[in-house]
Amino acid sequence: MFGYVRPYKPELRFKEFDAYKAVYCSLCKEIGRRYGRVLRLTLSYDLTFLALLQLSLRDLPICLEKKRCVCNPLKRCSYLAQGGKNSTDLALPAAASVLLIYYKLGDNITDEGPLKALFYRFLRLFFKKAHRKAAADFPHLAQKIAAYITAQQQVERQKSPGVDAAAEPTAQMLSALFAACDPKKQESRALQRLGYCMGRWIYLMDAAADLKKDLKQNRFNPLAEEFSGGVELQPLKARMLPLLNISAAGAAEAFELIEIKRFKNILGNIIYLGLQNSTTHLFKENLK
Repeated sequence: MFGYVRPYKPELRFKEFDAYKAVYCSLCKEIGRRYGRVLRLTLSYDLTFLALLQLSLRDLPICLEKKRCVCNPLKRCSYLAQGGKNSTDLALPAAASVLLIYYKLGDNITDEGPLKALFYRFLRLFFKKAHRKAAADFPHLAQKIAAYITAQQQVERQKSPGVDAAAEPTAQMLSALFAACDPKKQESRALQRLGYCMGRWIYLMDAAADLKKDLKQNRFNPLAEEFSGGVELQPLKARMLPLLNISAAGAAEAFELIEIKRFKNILGNIIYLGLQNSTTHLFKENLK
C-alpha cells in the first residue's frame, strides 16, 4: 500500500486524533506480535484505515491505555486496551499489511535496477516466513490477493492497457479486502464498493505521483503513452483530477450506506477531507 489514505488533521478533534493514533500504534504492535518486530516498519496509513473500518463494524467496547512505544522506548503512546477482543480485531489488517508488502517487494524487484533489485530480493527472503504465516492465518484472503497481484502483472505486460484496465486489479483486490472486514456479512456489498473505489483511487494517485520517475526509468505506468513527450502539471491535472474525484465520490457514496458503530467522524474525515487533501498535495508539491 502507498500511504495516501490519511486523515486531514486540522479538522479532527483532539480525542479523535488520539483515537486514530491509538489504532495506528495498536496495529503496529499487532504486526510485531504476530510477524516480528521488523515488520512493524511496513505499516502504512492505508492499512490503518482498514483497521479503523473493521473496528467500526463491531459493538465491542473501545478503551485506550498508555504504554511505551517499542520502536521508541522514550515515548509513551496510546493503545487499544487489551480487555476486549481488540487484538483479534486487528488480526486481518495485520496480515493484510504483511501480504501486501511482500508483493510490493516483488514489484520493486521487477522495476528497479540490478543493485536495488538485489537488495529487495534479500528483503523478500527475509519477509518470506512472515508472509507464509500471514497466508496461513487468512488462507482465503491470501489466495485472493495473490490472484489479483497476478492479474495486475498480466495487465502491466500489455503494451498500453489504459488507465481503467490498469487500475482494475487493485480496485478488485481492495474490494475483497474491505468485504472481509464484515463479521456478519451484512454490509458486504457496500464494503465491496467502498474498497473498489478506494483501491482505484489509490492506484490512480500512485500512477500520477510516479509518472515522472517511471518515464525516466522506463518502467510501466498506464499514463506513460499519453505523457511520453514530458510531464506538465496542468495537462496531468486535467487528465487525472476528474478520475480521482469520481473514485473519491464513489467511496463517499458507499460509506454512507454502511452502518458505522464507532469512529464515524474519523472515517468520514479521511474519506471527505483526507482524500481531497492528498490529491491537492500531490498536484501542489510532488508534481511541480
